[in-house]
Amino acid sequence: MKRLLATAAALAVAAVLAGPAFAQEVVIKFSHVVAPNTPKGKGADKFKELAEKYTAGKVKVEVYPNSQLYKDKEELEALQLGAVQMLAPSLAKFGPLGVKEFEIFDLPFIFPSKQALVKVTSGAIGKALFKKLEDKGIVGLAYWDNGFKIMSANKPLKSPDDFLGLKMRIQSSKVLEAQMKALGALPQVMAFSEVYQGLQTGVVDGTENPPSNMYTQKMHEVQKHATLSNHGYLGYAVIVNKKFWDGLPADVRGQLDKAMAEATAFANDIAQKENDDALAAMKATGKTEFYSLTDAEKGAWMKALKPVHDEMAGRVGKDLLAEIYRETGVAK
Repeated sequence: MKRLLATAAALAVAAVLAGPAFAQEVVIKFSHVVAPNTPKGKGADKFKELAEKYTAGKVKVEVYPNSQLYKDKEELEALQLGAVQMLAPSLAKFGPLGVKEFEIFDLPFIFPSKQALVKVTSGAIGKALFKKLEDKGIVGLAYWDNGFKIMSANKPLKSPDDFLGLKMRIQSSKVLEAQMKALGALPQVMAFSEVYQGLQTGVVDGTENPPSNMYTQKMHEVQKHATLSNHGYLGYAVIVNKKFWDGLPADVRGQLDKAMAEATAFANDIAQKENDDALAAMKATGKTEFYSLTDAEKGAWMKALKPVHDEMAGRVGKDLLAEIYRETGVAK
């Protein structure tokens, strides 16, 4: 498998370096694991449209949604080996790669608002985090939003005690594992493409997702209850294979940067609306009962989950955590 991926990488780079005339079309395979009608899916399609427009056809972007090429655990290795050129993995995916600082985005209640989040991703912190990926053969191009997450299960989740003993699906993240344990739940790592079936068959009892992911994957059909907790954030980093990117002619790279900047603005602008629309659509089906926490209930959730910050500080970086507290105004 690795030999095949390495061969694909060599061919891709050879095409880019085909000569100063740059006569050969460059193909960017952009793989992701969610549905095309999610914020990320629409952002990927917008990048394809703009990249092909601004490069006047020199670059062709092939978008592969819904884990058509690779599942969660496979895609980063495929990118590093050059079998695909571009991904938009969730920020938690970089922890297993050795860049644990990105797991700071998984901390519960770390971002009190969208504005606080943007201060982090668009500022010096966001740039410094991308810099850490370069040693892994990866260039970070942009941060894309999905939104704040809600909890779902087949029972009401109003207090931390309601999680006791529930098998809750998470993506691979030590922070999310600690979060679920703090609530008394049993964290279960599972590929995103397998979650619907896992919920349907009872392999897992519940999960957390922004509404757009819950709706497009039809999880509301197999979850009776959901709590609008907004306890955590799910965002993505659009990344590209470094050798491939560095091998592109400077003018083409500039055109792709322009396309990515505009696709990022588009994806981030629609994220909130997509989540609002998804929530309304799920409510309209009547299959899931949605619950909003009272101030007292939210306070209980925050109290139960605050120890996760202290427990994970050594993993994500105490100085980085303190810097984000200062940037967002979150109390220690």
